[in-house]
Amino acid sequence: MMSDLIFVALSIFAVLGAVMMLFFRKPMYSALGLLISILAVAGLFALLNATFLFMVQIIVYAGAIMTLILFLLMFLNIKDEHLPKEPKKYLLIGIGAAIMIPFNVVILKAVSKLPEADMNIVADSTFGDIKPIGQLLYNDWILAFELISILLLVALVGSIVLAKRKKSNKENA
Repeated sequence: MMSDLIFVALSIFAVLGAVMMLFFRKPMYSALGLLISILAVAGLFALLNATFLFMVQIIVYAGAIMTLILFLLMFLNIKDEHLPKEPKKYLLIGIGAAIMIPFNVVILKAVSKLPEADMNIVADSTFGDIKPIGQLLYNDWILAFELISILLLVALVGSIVLAKRKKSNKENA
């Protein structure tokens, strides 16, 4: 019973964070709405006993990605007069929501017709644990893991080169 209440509360926070992200005009407030959604989803992962996904959600998304977004917003120092005018913003949000309602109804009908299954959290001690994921990642998928790390490193170096090139072009002009 208590887990149901926590689930409902976290779901409400996730949806409210998404709504905040859409409706606030200032980018900093929208980023904070995104942070609320990310933390609520992390709480849902914790409620499911998925510790790896919970920690990734907190460390990677709420930590690193939100720090990057907030840093960029503060670095750019966006003023209200620099923001684009969006006279039809709420109309477009309403149209998007109206378009998504039939899809949601179809998904809910399909889920309600699924056969009854045990929806309790698995009592297995390794469920959602980090150790089996790490062993699988470093034993069976080591080549893919290393190739992705090299790809991320190349992307980082490329973004620094492009940023320096734009900076030097502005200084020369």
